[in-house]
Amino acid sequence: MEDCIFCKIVKGEAPSKTIYEDDMIQIIMNIHPSTNGHLLVIPKEHVVTIMDTSNEVIIHALDIVREKIYPLLKERLHCKGLTLSQNNDLGQEVKHYHLHLTPRYEKDGLNIEYDSKKMLDLDEVYEILTK
Repeated sequence: MEDCIFCKIVKGEAPSKTIYEDDMIQIIMNIHPSTNGHLLVIPKEHVVTIMDTSNEVIIHALDIVREKIYPLLKERLHCKGLTLSQNNDLGQEVKHYHLHLTPRYEKDGLNIEYDSKKMLDLDEVYEILTK
């Protein structure tokens, strides 16, 4: 799709901070993170919702998250948990299926208590995850 930012990222036409990539998916840093290490899993094929996404891609993406990405986030960022979420149609800002991986920390701001001083610069988190 021509104006899809995720398709442009997959084609190398738009910048991203890629944490993982293979022939089916690309995992990138979210430029508006909710917590340190907030990532997006995007299929390389343009699909809009979960209903358009093949079981093969969904299963592959979850396998990569379980086997590689969640352990990486726990080891390097010391997160205490991981929230997986995604929107379909209403609430979907980018009309390209994507899965949010939001590392969870105590008092991470996704609950009532929040300390904004704990948020690192996006480049710092990228360096931690890719070194």
